[in-house]
Amino acid sequence: MIFLREIRVLVPGTGPRFRCGGLNVAKQTAALLSQIRNTTIVTYKERSDKYPFFDSLLSNEQSIHDSSIWIVSWGFDIPKLIKRLRGRKVVYQAHSTGYGFTLPPSVPIVAVSRNTMGYWGHRAPRNPLFLIPNALESQWLARGDRRGDVSSRPIDVLVQKRKSSNYLLYELVPALRAKGLHVEIQSDWVEDLVHLFNSAKVFLYDSTEHWSRAGVSEGFGLPPLEAISCGCIVFSSLNHALADTFTPGVMGHQIGYGCLSNDVDRIAAAVANPDEWKPSESALDFALRDFSEPLFIQRWRAVLTELDSLMPILINNPRLLLKPNYGLLTLLLKYFKQALRKILYFSGF
Repeated sequence: MIFLREIRVLVPGTGPRFRCGGLNVAKQTAALLSQIRNTTIVTYKERSDKYPFFDSLLSNEQSIHDSSIWIVSWGFDIPKLIKRLRGRKVVYQAHSTGYGFTLPPSVPIVAVSRNTMGYWGHRAPRNPLFLIPNALESQWLARGDRRGDVSSRPIDVLVQKRKSSNYLLYELVPALRAKGLHVEIQSDWVEDLVHLFNSAKVFLYDSTEHWSRAGVSEGFGLPPLEAISCGCIVFSSLNHALADTFTPGVMGHQIGYGCLSNDVDRIAAAVANPDEWKPSESALDFALRDFSEPLFIQRWRAVLTELDSLMPILINNPRLLLKPNYGLLTLLLKYFKQALRKILYFSGF
């Protein structure tokens, strides 16, 4: 067994240009993994005084067969990064889906949601596949007011402008305000997000339109999780990884529920009687337990132990299992069946 002595988490940069949820998660992942093994962030587009630069590391490395493991996660850059890291030990931490690339069978995949795991379980069924959900930062579980009195909070409805749909911003919000509800739209930097969420009764999240425009999926949906950790009643879209956590009517409630009036009436009712719309304490505890930082560390520790023995085999074995090839005849039969179903459907049979 070769002990993977160092973990390198690749990000394009850490400056304002790259500031987003993906960067926050990568930095958090590196910080938590550093509690298990020596871990460093490595940038590959933007140079930093604080972190090593990708090109410099590669050029100074004496051998590609060192015991470092590289974690890549930035979707659009994955094919180029994997090509440059050929022969090295690489793990893909899969957030969003839909980028369209394929992976060599030697690259294990750590999915952050069941939605993403299912995508790669279909697209790369022979690659080693693991599931480790992203962790909520400890402040959300430590300071989130899940047990407090929601009815006394000053903000009736909270919306974060980023990723919100046109329907949410330009139809639902005006309708809620016309109903007399205090709706706050957060569009600027907030120093203390936990305090903001602890001040709201209802949180609205509708990201389907945003991700459809981007052409990729909602990778993990942290804002609704952050909201429920603070005791907010959440009305959310159920696209992609959001479906991992939000059972409608149990953990949260669907937004865009048939028509505008339905949404307005249901949200107004939740503001008026929060206790009737909140998830039960047992359901809330069950949902949040998978997102604690200690559990994240525990799961990564187990996966790294597995990778210690697995990686040398993946790198050095020329007979790795490939994705099933069903052949031309099978594909033609598949397309024929699909065409026949369409013909029968439109013919009224």
